[in-house]
Amino acid sequence: MRKLVYFIASTLDGFIAGPDGGDPSGPDGFWPIPEDYLTHLIATYPETLPGPARAALGVTAEGTHFDTVLEGRRSYQVGLDAGVTDAYPHLRHLVFSRTLGESPDPAVEIVASDPVAKVRELKQEDGKDLWLVGGGELAGALYPEIDRLIVKLSPTTLGAGIPLFGRGAAFDPTAWSLTDHTVLESGAAYLTYECATTKMTPTVTE
Repeated sequence: MRKLVYFIASTLDGFIAGPDGGDPSGPDGFWPIPEDYLTHLIATYPETLPGPARAALGVTAEGTHFDTVLEGRRSYQVGLDAGVTDAYPHLRHLVFSRTLGESPDPAVEIVASDPVAKVRELKQEDGKDLWLVGGGELAGALYPEIDRLIVKLSPTTLGAGIPLFGRGAAFDPTAWSLTDHTVLESGAAYLTYECATTKMTPTVTE
């Protein structure tokens, strides 16, 4: 069965974007992407680079992890505002939105139904794993369905911003097992966690 993988960049204090949704590592961000970070990304997860970046960097590798990318409405809007209607033309691209209506791009599928039900359906299909690119709100909605968490950890703190699972995620403590890690000279790290089968039970002390 295919797995849902939340492959996401995060700061040390657990934020994936600034308070206004700004990407810390984007063109207007405050964390310049180190060369070793980008080199590792290209070598290991080339399919997660947006189409324009792949073209600019001469990346043609198909990648071995994902063939489908899942994206929330606000995350998708960032590309639309830049004139990019399909940031991942090399992948099957699904955008979850109840307000977007007709797709701005024939290659992008708009999903207005329940995200959990759709992901469960996708998991039953043949193919590589499903990449949840964000944003936090969609990650929060799909929290119970995430099988693997890959955090691209930047040596940066924000103090405030959009958390890993958004601001509206339900309280549901879950244990994760570290299965792989790569620490780079720049201080950035790639951390891979598998969701444990046993849920954690919060302990309340008086």
